[in-house]
Amino acid sequence: MEIKYGILAVVGICMLVLLIGILRRKAEIVLNFLVRMVVGMVGVYVVNLILAQKGIDLAVGLNAVSALTLGSLGFGGFLLLYGVLFLNLL
Repeated sequence: MEIKYGILAVVGICMLVLLIGILRRKAEIVLNFLVRMVVGMVGVYVVNLILAQKGIDLAVGLNAVSALTLGSLGFGGFLLLYGVLFLNLL
């Protein structure tokens, strides 16, 4: 009977270690997404200011769709937003 409890304890500890590893990885993914989103939004804001000072009438909107694009794609999303804006000018 004591062997069953020992085996259950070892299995429980292994499951707990696996669960902690999975949660840590998901937290890293969420943190990475949030960092890319914030840095991307700041980058869009700065580029919009620079373009406005130069007299160029191009501005990417700061909204939920652009935030999701920047968070999921990172720098590629940044280029995508300005690329789509440029294509609309043609």
